[in-house]
Amino acid sequence: MNLVLTTAAVPENEQLAYWCQAMAGTRVPMAVTPRGDGPFAGRITTGRVGHLRVATVEADAYRAGRTASHIARSAEQFVGVGVQVSGRTALAQGGRRADAGPGDLYVYDTAHPYFLEHPERFSVRIVLMPRRALGLSDAELRRVTGTAIGTGQGCGAVLMPFLTTLVDSPDAYSPTAAGRLAASVIELFATLVAETAPDAGAEEETSRGHLVARIRDHIDQNLGDPALAPEGIAKAHHISVRYLHRLFEDEGITVGRLVQRRRLEECARELGRGGRAAPTVSSVAQRWGFVNPAHFSRVFRGAYGISPREWRSARAADRARLVPVLVPKTADSDSWFVQRAS
Repeated sequence: MNLVLTTAAVPENEQLAYWCQAMAGTRVPMAVTPRGDGPFAGRITTGRVGHLRVATVEADAYRAGRTASHIARSAEQFVGVGVQVSGRTALAQGGRRADAGPGDLYVYDTAHPYFLEHPERFSVRIVLMPRRALGLSDAELRRVTGTAIGTGQGCGAVLMPFLTTLVDSPDAYSPTAAGRLAASVIELFATLVAETAPDAGAEEETSRGHLVARIRDHIDQNLGDPALAPEGIAKAHHISVRYLHRLFEDEGITVGRLVQRRRLEECARELGRGGRAAPTVSSVAQRWGFVNPAHFSRVFRGAYGISPREWRSARAADRARLVPVLVPKTADSDSWFVQRAS
């Protein structure tokens, strides 16, 4: 069902506040500054197509900015595609500035600050795609965010009429059809990203390597959290779970298996350390994120071939065989050397 929000019936001194609330509710929170001193007129018609948010925005000239504080207050982040219908839009994001006129597309990422300027009355169709559903890395998204894309050829020519139809008639589709159309938009957008930088393979590979290293470091720092799982890891790095799994396809191990392996390695290291005040097996398991002792024993035996207690005993025996003993080189010598106990 479409929702229409308009300043037409709002008192003049309340129009700007109303518009900011309408923007936050249908798009994302932003600071808005009108360019004129008189009344402000704006209208938003909004709806959903599957997991996409769609809207048509018509308003007087204004400037808008999304800052870090706005981002911190947002529960979900999106990649937005604007289809300029009339007027003009200037977009600034990531050190780039793009100017979109009628018929152009522009792309922005709500997970990072950006600024929009509409120097005259305008109309634009907006499609917001959940960032988590895209399966694209930050590096891939930076190819197109903060840019305007012509629709005369290539993927832009295919995407523009598709988005226009979806925004204009979001209620025309059954839930099943809407879900499939939303998935098609995601795929078309991913193709558009690939089309914009066909020679960026080496840069992307470097970026992927750095991201994998950060993810591995994140895993190591959070091994003790029993809730550590692909969903939380992906969210912490602003990527989708699907893209997280894609990153580790070349690592020879799944993310879940990596978490378990690193936990087992830390448990084995601590159990083998010994000492007079050695912790119990269950406390070691809990410290490294294993909640169920029986499960821990089972996976430990699967990895090392023996139980955690047997591992501890074997390491203690190894240490006993390697205790250094100081003995004199000769019976009447003050010089000593280290002899290993047999």
